[in-house]
Amino acid sequence: MNLRRLAALLATVASVSACSGVLSGAPTPGSGQPAASGTPAELTIFAAASLNEALKAVKTAYEAAVPGTTLTIAIDSSATLRTQIEQGAPADVFLSADQKNPQTLAESGLTDGPPVPFAGNTLTIIVPADNPAAIASPVDLARPGVKIVAAGADVPIAGYANQAVTRLAGLAGYPADFASVYAANVVSREQNVQAVVAKIELGEGDAAIVYGTDARTSKNVATISIPDSANVLATYAGAVVAASTRRDAAHAFLDWLAGPAGAAVLATYGFLPPP
Repeated sequence: MNLRRLAALLATVASVSACSGVLSGAPTPGSGQPAASGTPAELTIFAAASLNEALKAVKTAYEAAVPGTTLTIAIDSSATLRTQIEQGAPADVFLSADQKNPQTLAESGLTDGPPVPFAGNTLTIIVPADNPAAIASPVDLARPGVKIVAAGADVPIAGYANQAVTRLAGLAGYPADFASVYAANVVSREQNVQAVVAKIELGEGDAAIVYGTDARTSKNVATISIPDSANVLATYAGAVVAASTRRDAAHAFLDWLAGPAGAAVLATYGFLPPP
């Protein structure tokens, strides 16, 4: 074999090796980016309503990190989305505002692997911007005539809010019947936390307990802090849906969201690391 032919052969081998490396989708070592698949992945993400604004940024960041991937995001209460998955709705990833709903799916064999905690959140009280009921502290939520907007009993924010109210009732300066009077002041129960915030923004209620991130994204409410000793740290967890036909891509997305890159995006919207 002459030198010219040998050089040509070596060049061909090098070219094939380089192309194989690209097609494998292996990430650059230390890049912190997920491996990109050789074919585009279209993922449907069912997500809790409180994630709505943050997931717009997550979508942009992830689609840039994994070219060819498209995220379609469906938003509602975690309980509603869990029910839809149980009934066969097509989803690849379920992102819940609690651990209970994805764990329920896992126990029914409807997830591919256990739930993965990916974020945390705290609670706050919101009132209309002009605060017509003059709410000054959480104790005012038990004042006669105060109209409280809450979520449905199966919506995660309702459970977290009830925990906070129970803790508040045990603090000095709060009446012994604080929790029962608070419950009596609830004038409506909404389908998800976005609907709760909307009611307060429109002045259709005097106060509501919501996630801190929801208050942060609304320009039409004021906030009243809940003491640290009574506040609740909500844990958000996600799971890959067992019926997904793109489970590898779905796991790659959930791993990214629960990792440093996803946490950095969520943090800009006020979300905390999972406890």
